[in-house]
Amino acid sequence: MFPRPRTALAASLVVLAACGDGVATAPDATLVAFTEVTGSVRPDAPLAVELRNGGSDRFGPIRILTGEILDPADLSQVGARLIPDPSIVSTLAPGATARVELRLIGGEALGLETYRSRVTARIDGADVATVDVEVVGQEAPSSPVATLTLTAPESVRRGDVLRLGAAAVDPSGAAVEEPAIRWALDPADGGWIDADGRFVAYREGPIRITARAGSVTDAIEITVTPRGGRMDFTLVGEGLETERFTSDLWVHGGFAWTGSWGVRQNGGTPAFGNQLRTWRLGAGDPVATDALQVDARTTNDVKVSDDGALAVVTHEGSQDGLNGVTILDLADPAHPQVVGRLIGHGLESGVHNAWIDDHWLYLVLDGVGSGLRVFDIADPANPRRVASYWAGESFLHDVLVRDGLAFLSHWNAGLVILDVGNGVAGGRPDAPVEVGRLRDLGGQTHNVWYWPDRGLAFVGEEDFETPGRMHVVDVSDLGDPREIATFAVPTTTPHNFWLDEEAAVLYLGWYAAGVRALDVSGELMGELDRQGRELGSWTRPDAAPACWSGMGTCTWAPQLHEGRLYLADINRGLVVLEPRIR
Repeated sequence: MFPRPRTALAASLVVLAACGDGVATAPDATLVAFTEVTGSVRPDAPLAVELRNGGSDRFGPIRILTGEILDPADLSQVGARLIPDPSIVSTLAPGATARVELRLIGGEALGLETYRSRVTARIDGADVATVDVEVVGQEAPSSPVATLTLTAPESVRRGDVLRLGAAAVDPSGAAVEEPAIRWALDPADGGWIDADGRFVAYREGPIRITARAGSVTDAIEITVTPRGGRMDFTLVGEGLETERFTSDLWVHGGFAWTGSWGVRQNGGTPAFGNQLRTWRLGAGDPVATDALQVDARTTNDVKVSDDGALAVVTHEGSQDGLNGVTILDLADPAHPQVVGRLIGHGLESGVHNAWIDDHWLYLVLDGVGSGLRVFDIADPANPRRVASYWAGESFLHDVLVRDGLAFLSHWNAGLVILDVGNGVAGGRPDAPVEVGRLRDLGGQTHNVWYWPDRGLAFVGEEDFETPGRMHVVDVSDLGDPREIATFAVPTTTPHNFWLDEEAAVLYLGWYAAGVRALDVSGELMGELDRQGRELGSWTRPDAAPACWSGMGTCTWAPQLHEGRLYLADINRGLVVLEPRIR
């Protein structure tokens, strides 16, 4: 974590590059820096920062990124974020200055504290300038409290959310409703407590919680006990695929299907991602029964209908330029038969992901402005386009449909929720209606799992630079989704997820970090990776650490099926694990 900012926050000055007469992107002796910042970002008052080009070349585009909002103990304030406007400076001329306004969202998650965040200017993936800014939470009003009394159990399990009781009375003895309280923890990094007195422990052992209302204080000490619970993984078998890179998977009945990705060199011979493999599942290694080739350079996604009758495989990079999807008949699941190829309707841009819900097919198209297409495939040989949708910015990356709601991972537009038959807004598959959106998840919103029984969405942020993390979003009010928790793994970014809802275990594909198993039982709040909730993880013990080496662990996606966990591994193919909680 970076040092605590001073009253006048000095900008970090970074030497950047000049290359010729165009827009410079390579290192040289040109200076690009934020000017010195005074003042703070407040819930009701944005703060302007300035980025100046002191050199002789033009630069751009420049991405403006904001980091986590941190308290004095370097703990992330989940749900609060600074939003830069603009988020991209298209070009910065020599001697010019760009003004960026920082606006605080989710400020209600902050307490009566002073926080900090870091703003970064980035060109071509390289950080060229940074500045630390001060963030002020809620203002402390004058307090009528004469007596304050805290109540809490003697102990709490690490990672469980505890609601502290705080009884406040004024000098006349009357109760003070919703008193403004400043909370403090000792040790300061022992947990996180929000403005409403909800506490979650990050460390085991004793912790002292102090509440202050005006000049009145009270404190209690509680003991944080171990969370317990571990998961072991046993390698059951592998469907080895080293000729092509493996993309997504789907498991149904006694079979699994895996797509393929990009170009893999095999002794100088390229193998393209134009193949869908079928695997028969059994007690040990999966056995390949079919390898269907299509016109594509990447078959990024494969989905199977709930009844197992149909499958869809997506096309990107087709030689004929048409892309689209191939619809398959699974009457003989060991040997899928082509029903037809769905093209046109803008699908020539490439189809990245798909979802089948009853007789409705939802397709995610490549490119800004392309968005979502919905088709009626009641007659699989003659699909009918019935709807389209785009969020108005960025590109769409993925879609999941459940209970008549479509959850769109819309990259820098964030998480978008559509009514496609739920009834909450009168939407239908052929007439989607937007009911909610959460833009402020740090960008690069990649995938989502929706858990209707808990009103939660687990959202992946695929960012190889920061790196990305998993965001837990409360969607119990579809019109007002709110981020409530995060989970991160150092050094790399997540990919796809699968939730065992009965056991409340979330399996997260995490590229070189393999698969992670996360306990998501109970109320979720704060940084889950600090709470002892990670039950276990699995990576290949004999593999190189580099995901893209062709040898290392590189987990694309997990799927739990009949007690076994199936992984699509980019380098190795289909991996079969047996998870066991102890």
